[in-house]
Amino acid sequence: MSNSADKTERRNNLHLAIPAIILAVLALSAGDAVIKYIGSTFPLWQTYILRSALAVVPLLVFIRWKHPDTSFIPRALGWAITRSSMLAIMWACYYLALPHVKLAVAAASYYTTPLFIALLSAVFTGDRVGLVRWLAIVLGFAGVLVMLRPDPDGLNWYVALPLVSAILYALSMILTRTKCRHDSPLVLSLNLNITFIVFGAIFGMLIVLSGDSGSLAAANALLFGGWVPLDRSAWLVMTVLAAAILIGSIGAALAYQNGPAPVVAVFDNAYLLFSVIWGILVFAEVPDVWSVTGMVMIVTAGIIVVTQR
Repeated sequence: MSNSADKTERRNNLHLAIPAIILAVLALSAGDAVIKYIGSTFPLWQTYILRSALAVVPLLVFIRWKHPDTSFIPRALGWAITRSSMLAIMWACYYLALPHVKLAVAAASYYTTPLFIALLSAVFTGDRVGLVRWLAIVLGFAGVLVMLRPDPDGLNWYVALPLVSAILYALSMILTRTKCRHDSPLVLSLNLNITFIVFGAIFGMLIVLSGDSGSLAAANALLFGGWVPLDRSAWLVMTVLAAAILIGSIGAALAYQNGPAPVVAVFDNAYLLFSVIWGILVFAEVPDVWSVTGMVMIVTAGIIVVTQR
């Protein structure tokens, strides 16, 4: 075998990429289930600070161990901060929806991301979409309607938040591809967790300075609640969340570095399966026929979008 073939084989190591992405989405889905389970026990800004503070130190050690010559500062610092800010807002939207939306439904809505990436890439980068992809995009959004079955009389605005998350994630991935493509995924993950801490600290200070934290917390404890003292079990929860985001971010980076993106993206959809399982086991949320049909439509559309060229 030639040297170029050897390099290609190493670059496309599916034996590493597929288990890595499955482990990543298992960890992320478990972390999201924990967020849903604890509800408004901790305000989101406090979770941002503590979870990422616990994640930053091992991430720094890992980067220095695996890549001793790598700078902790992204090359495209401004774009990296913009990307991380989008992701911080994206996760906030998703987490705000979880107490009010079934986990599997929120996950399926969020996994319209490939559809938005195709749409937004056509707008911002001039990528060609093509007829088959356009049909897949229509199929995916039809799946959202089938799954949510929106009722104007009882419309819950929380169901739109995972879709907002999908749009923000799509925009951040376009930035990753066009502006941050030369930065290490690990450095981008470090930048993201630092951004979480900064966002959490700023939001927490704004709540304190508002002088009306009590009424704000009464309106929405998850968003505006005050700092909650942590006992041993609470620290355990934060450690689990930190481990989830570490495993998820590093696993996804390994997967997309070692396998073709279209192949990895197909297995990325395992997040939906895990979300359904967590929903059944933890929250007794058994999806009905309409929900399953909508999920299948969304997953099918996503697979077509990422594999069709």
